[in-house]
Amino acid sequence: MGEYLRLLSIILFVAFIAVFLSKKTGLGSILGLLLTGVIIGPYTPGEVIRAEHVDEILHISEFGIVLLLFIIGLEMHPKRLWSMRKEVFGLGSLQILLSGAAIGGYFYLLGYTFDAALIVGLTLALSSTAFVIQILQERNEFSSEHGRTGFSILLMQDLAIVPLLALVPILGASGSTLPDETPVWIQSLATFGALCALIIFGKYVVPYILNLIAKEGYKTSFSLFVMLAVILAAYMMDKIGLSMALGAFIMGMTLSSSKYGFQIHASVESIKSLLMSLFFISVGMSINFLVLAETPFIFLLSVVVILLIKIAFLFVLPLLFGSSKETATKIAFLLCQGGEFGFVLFGAAKTFQVIDENIFVFGVGVISVTMALTPGLYALGLRLTKRYSKPESPDISLSVTEGVGSEKVIIAGYGDTGYVLAQMLKGSDIPFIVIEKNPWVVKKGRKEEMPVYYGDITDRKLLSVIGVEQAQMVIVAINHGTDSVQAISTLRIFYPELKILSRVLDIEMTGPLIQAGANWVVIETLESSLHIGSEALKILGVEEEQVAVLVDSLRKDEEHVIQSSSYAS
Repeated sequence: MGEYLRLLSIILFVAFIAVFLSKKTGLGSILGLLLTGVIIGPYTPGEVIRAEHVDEILHISEFGIVLLLFIIGLEMHPKRLWSMRKEVFGLGSLQILLSGAAIGGYFYLLGYTFDAALIVGLTLALSSTAFVIQILQERNEFSSEHGRTGFSILLMQDLAIVPLLALVPILGASGSTLPDETPVWIQSLATFGALCALIIFGKYVVPYILNLIAKEGYKTSFSLFVMLAVILAAYMMDKIGLSMALGAFIMGMTLSSSKYGFQIHASVESIKSLLMSLFFISVGMSINFLVLAETPFIFLLSVVVILLIKIAFLFVLPLLFGSSKETATKIAFLLCQGGEFGFVLFGAAKTFQVIDENIFVFGVGVISVTMALTPGLYALGLRLTKRYSKPESPDISLSVTEGVGSEKVIIAGYGDTGYVLAQMLKGSDIPFIVIEKNPWVVKKGRKEEMPVYYGDITDRKLLSVIGVEQAQMVIVAINHGTDSVQAISTLRIFYPELKILSRVLDIEMTGPLIQAGANWVVIETLESSLHIGSEALKILGVEEEQVAVLVDSLRKDEEHVIQSSSYAS
C-alpha cells in the first residue's frame, strides 16, 4: 500500500504543477495532463510508472470516455439537433468525410494499409471538443457566428465517435464475442435485441427507479444508481462485441428528455472529470519518443500536412454553407488540431489490430503536437481576419449550448411563487428553467409543459451543469427560509457576480438572506408574487407597459393561479 501511495503522491504533485503552468500559459489543462504522463511515464529517464502498468491504467481510465459519451448523449435533444441540422449533418459530415479521405490518402501513400489509413484519416479529421470549447469560453465567443458554426461541426464529430468506434472491430482481427460459428442472422438478431432492451431499460426502468429514489431524497443512492445504469449499458454493448461508449451514448440519449437530466449529469461529472484526467495522463505515458525520433522528418511533415489539409477544408466548406470569410478563417484555425477522442479510437484500433504499436505512438504524437499548437494557430487566424473583418458583436439571444446555459433566468423552487414567476417569464418570452427537489412537483410542472427539472440548487456540480454563470438572474423562490439562505450562500460563494433575487415569508429572515448574498429580497404574499415577477421583468429589460398588461391578466385569473399552484417546494 505504501508503494501505491508514493506513486499516487508523485502523480498528483506532477499533475498539479504541470496543469497549473499549462493553464497559466494559456495552453489548457489537457496538455498539462499529457505532460504529466510524459514526465512520469516509462519512456522518460527515471521512469516512475513501469511500461507493463500503462495499459492497465489506460483501460481503467477509458471509462471516463464512456461517461463523456453518456453526457454527450444526455445533451442530444432531438429538437436541438433538428434546429442545427444543416450545419451539424451537412457541414459537419462533409468535414469529417473529406478531411478524413484526404488525410487517409496521405498515409496510404506513406505505405499504410488501406484499413489503417482509413481509421487514421477519419480519426485525425476530428477536433478537440474540450480544447475548442475551453478557448471559446475563455474568449466569450460561444454566441459568435464562428462559435456557433464551430460547435455544430464539433457536435457532428462527437456523434461520429459512435459509428467510428463500431467500425474499428469490423476492420480488426476480432469482433463480436459471440462464437465464430454463429450465423450472421443470429448475431444481427442478438445485436438488435440488445439495443431494444437497452432502450427500454433506459426509457422506462431507469426513470422509474430514479423517481422512487428521488421521492426518498437519497442523493447518494441516486448517484450510485446512475453509475450502475451507465455501467450496465456499457457492459451490455461490450458483451455483443460493440463499443462500451455506444451503450453509454444510447443510455444518455434515452434519458435526454428526463426531468432528472441535470441531476443525472451532475451525478457523474466528478468521477468523469477524475477519470478523464487519469486518461490523459495515461496517454502521455504511452508516448514513446524513441519511436518518434526514428522518423523525425516524416513526423514533422505529417503534422504540417494534416494541419494544412484540415485548415483548407475547414475554410472552404463553411464558405459553401454561407459563412463569411472572417468566420471561415476563425473556424479553420480553431478546429485544425487533433481531438481527444483520437486517443480512444487509436487505442481501440490497436486493441483490434487495425494499427500496430508504431502507428499508435505516431498518431498519439500527432494529436498531442497539434493540440499544443492550437492557441498559437488560433491567434494567427485572428490576426489574419483583422485585414478584412468588421467587429463582430455577440448574439446574446442564442447560445450554441441551447438548452443548457442559454436560459436568462433560473428559478429555484416551483411553489406558489415559482409557479407565478414561471408564467410571467413564459408570457414575456424570456428563456428560463426551474430547479425543484420535490419529484411530485417536478412531475406536475412538466405536465404543464414547463421547463421544471429535478435537482438540488445547493449542488455545486448541478449549478455548473445548468450554466448558472451564464444566467442573467437567479430567483430563489423556496418556501423554507433556512434552505433559501443555504442556496443563496452557495450561489454567492461560487458566482460572486450573479444577480440573486429572493422571496421570503418571514420578515425576520430578510437580514440573513441579504447577509447570505441576495441582491434583492421581497417579503411575499400571493399578490407580491406578481410584484416580484414585475420587478424581475423590468430588470431584464421588458417594457413597463408590457409588464402591466401581463400582471393585469394574471391578477384577473388569480383564483385559477391559486388552485393550480398549490404545490410545496
